[in-house]
Amino acid sequence: MSDATETDSEVPASQQRGAVDYDELEALLGDRATRREDHVNSGGFVVRPDEVEEVLATLKEEAGFDHLSLLTAQEYEDRYESIYHLTKYDDRTQEVNVIVPTGKDDPWNESAASVYKTAEWHEREAYDLVGIEYEGHPDLRRILLPETWQGHPLALDYDQDRPQVVSLEAHVNPIAESQKGTETESDTMFLNIGPHHPATHGVLHLKTVLDGEQVADVEPDIGYLHRCEEQMCQTKNYRYQIMPYPDRWDYTANMPNEWAYARVAEELNDIDVPEYAQILRTMSVEFGRIMGHMLALGTFALDVYGDFTAIFMYAIRDREIVQNILEDLTGQRMMFNYFRLGGVVWDLPEPREEWFDKVREFLDGLPRRIEEYHDMMTDNEIFQKRTVDTGVISAETAKAYGCTGPVARGSGVDYDLRRDDPYGYYDELDWNVVTEPYGDNYSRVLVRMQEVEESAKIIGQCIDLLEDWPEDERNIQSNVPRTLKPEPDTEIYRAVEAAKGELGVYIRSDGTSQPARFKIRSPCFNNLHSLEAMAEGEYVPDLVAALGSLDIVLGSVDR
Repeated sequence: MSDATETDSEVPASQQRGAVDYDELEALLGDRATRREDHVNSGGFVVRPDEVEEVLATLKEEAGFDHLSLLTAQEYEDRYESIYHLTKYDDRTQEVNVIVPTGKDDPWNESAASVYKTAEWHEREAYDLVGIEYEGHPDLRRILLPETWQGHPLALDYDQDRPQVVSLEAHVNPIAESQKGTETESDTMFLNIGPHHPATHGVLHLKTVLDGEQVADVEPDIGYLHRCEEQMCQTKNYRYQIMPYPDRWDYTANMPNEWAYARVAEELNDIDVPEYAQILRTMSVEFGRIMGHMLALGTFALDVYGDFTAIFMYAIRDREIVQNILEDLTGQRMMFNYFRLGGVVWDLPEPREEWFDKVREFLDGLPRRIEEYHDMMTDNEIFQKRTVDTGVISAETAKAYGCTGPVARGSGVDYDLRRDDPYGYYDELDWNVVTEPYGDNYSRVLVRMQEVEESAKIIGQCIDLLEDWPEDERNIQSNVPRTLKPEPDTEIYRAVEAAKGELGVYIRSDGTSQPARFKIRSPCFNNLHSLEAMAEGEYVPDLVAALGSLDIVLGSVDR
């Protein structure tokens, strides 16, 4: 935790972060900003619905806010509201919110899609679930629910008991609109890939248009695994009941998810975390990152050349070792529920030395295991043929889609919240952010393999610290009130670096012990959107490889 000076303590937290000059931004926007708001994480500007595009373009082009991290839409008693959470790839600590209120009778505002490509999916979700229309959006339709769905589930007047009938569209020509506005005839073919459950990615349907043998267009059809995680969190209390849910968002690398909620709730409620507990958190989350990357490697091998007996089982073998270690630490095999607001649930297992020995044995053997993966995968000629120069996405395109994690870093985007927006104990440790410049399927595999080594480096340093920590100073939790009730209309957005990228949570409080609005920023949601750019012009097998290289989990995409 950083120590604020006496002068800093008199300034709202949002005015201190990243040295953002909100007065300068206000002057830049002029009368297009009707007023300012102060959220816990950043300052914000309220703008009119018909000036959204111009305001966002100004902030992106003249102030450098090139990353639309999240769009939060919600309905109040007297209005609807969209919040565009902006930050910078070059400086994640600089944040600004653009708040767009609109009337109850006809909720709308200009679309941000012409400024930020990633807004296309975010606005479709806001329209689908809340009911706000986004004027000028290139393809405004439902994204999680069927087109025939009646009502918007997050609207205040939504009747959840109303029967829903999804009609069958008989005799519909699925390739009628596959020309993409071209005037010349083309021998295109519409191909359904799915919906099925490929390996562990989840239930996904790809609507694919082929021109000959090449992909002309692909549209991921999501929503088959929607589980109402945001709505469930809005019915639970901050103190005890929400924390078990994050493990279920991305269930393959779920320990970092717990930190996403812990970070936002602790800052919202002004809760400190003891230094010893920060080390325990950092160590456990890096184990979770290794778990996720091991599974990503194994399932990707299945995706690209069906290798189950060797690579997949090797990856599962190493993942199981990590799961054994985390089971000893947390008492759980998969849904760990190890974090608590203000710290962690308990200390290291006894006898501590036995547990340290088990961890060190795994860390000592990891370099040899990594070499095995290189022998079987990256040095394999067949693997190289399938991955080198396929599924290519440039750094600028990755940024436009809001990509983060190994997907962005595989395109040379040097962006990692552990370093760029430090939390926990990361800024006290020696480790590196891994990037690869080529942006292809091969690069994304290399990034994940190298990140496993960096995670091992972090864990080793944490083990050294924990082993030498004085016994009487092993504080695993701070004192947290039994009931947490943040001030009404307090708003905050915070994010952490999960295995798949930037995982964020927005919360608006209403003065009760439960959030009035709980919004999840999923890295998989944004990364999957970029598949259309990766796959264009590729062959179908390369489309499958590109999908596998994203390492998505539909439980995280659909939430």
